[in-house]
Amino acid sequence: QVQLVESGGGLVQAGGSLRLSCGASGRTSGSYAMGWFRQAPGKEREFVAAMSWSGSSTYYADSVKGRFTISRDNAKNMVYLQMNSLKPEDTAVYYCAGRTGDNAYSNYRRYAYWGQGTRVTVSS
Repeated sequence: QVQLVESGGGLVQAGGSLRLSCGASGRTSGSYAMGWFRQAPGKEREFVAAMSWSGSSTYYADSVKGRFTISRDNAKNMVYLQMNSLKPEDTAVYYCAGRTGDNAYSNYRRYAYWGQGTRVTVSS
């Protein structure tokens, strides 16, 4: 089993930045693709960004392209989401997700491991 723990959420004004972190523990040997998803109140969970184990492939939702950047440090078992130019519509609980293998996907059903989420609130 792999345990994921997110951190870095908070309250920020529109136009500001936040950096989310996700640490993995447990059975972390082997390759894991990682993703970030978010869920706003009353809405379904939606894809934000994902990265393959090797880091050679990254994917972003259209709504965050050019503003968010996913990165990872496999030696530290960490994944990050740098969020710039934040908008009120980015307000949500952000979840880190992992799946075994190199390939990353935008479909949340592909991910077996999930963190508890970290809340991001962007004020206008």
